[in-house]
Amino acid sequence: MAKRAAPEINAGSMADIAFLLLIFFLVTTTMDVDTGIRRILPQPTKVDKDVIQRNVLKVLINSHDKLMIDDKPGSIITLKNKVVDFMSIHPDDLSYPEYSTIYIKELGIDRDMTKGIISLKSDRGTSYEMYIKVQNELAKAFNEMKDELSVDLFGIKYNQLIDKKEIAGINIALPVRISEAEPEDIGK
Repeated sequence: MAKRAAPEINAGSMADIAFLLLIFFLVTTTMDVDTGIRRILPQPTKVDKDVIQRNVLKVLINSHDKLMIDDKPGSIITLKNKVVDFMSIHPDDLSYPEYSTIYIKELGIDRDMTKGIISLKSDRGTSYEMYIKVQNELAKAFNEMKDELSVDLFGIKYNQLIDKKEIAGINIALPVRISEAEPEDIGK
C-alpha cells in the first residue's frame, strides 16, 4: 500500500496574525497614568529678603529620612501641628508670617489671610514612604484648618459642604500654599 501524504498546514500567514493580535492588545490595553500631587504655587513676591524668610516654613527631608523644620530637628508626629500653628494668624508676632485682610465675595466676609508658605525640599535619597508621610501630614494640616473654618462659618466640616460657592470661598480663604523644590543632595 502506498503511503498517503500528510496534509501540510500553511503557516505563511501565522506571523501576520500574531502581529495583528499584538497590535490589537497594545491598542485596547489601558495604562494607569500617575496624576501626581496637585499643588498651586504662590505668586512670586518682590519683598525684602528678611520679610520673605519670615513668611516661609522650611521643611527638609534628608537622605536618612530625618526631618528638619526651620533648620531644627523635627518629627513627622509634630509636623501637622507646626504647620497649623505657622499658618494661623498671630497679630503683632514678628516670628510668624505677615497677614492681610481680604474680602471673600463667595463667603461675603472679610477674612485675615496669612502670607505664609510651606517650603518642602527633599534629598534625592529620601525614601518614597517618608516623602508621602510628609505630604500626608501637610495635607492633614490644611484640611484641619479648612474644617475649622467651615465649622465656624457653616456648622459642618469642609468635606461635607455641597454649595460650590462655599467650597470656593473656603479654598480662597485657606489656599494650600506648599512650594516644592526639585530634590537634590541635601546631605545628612
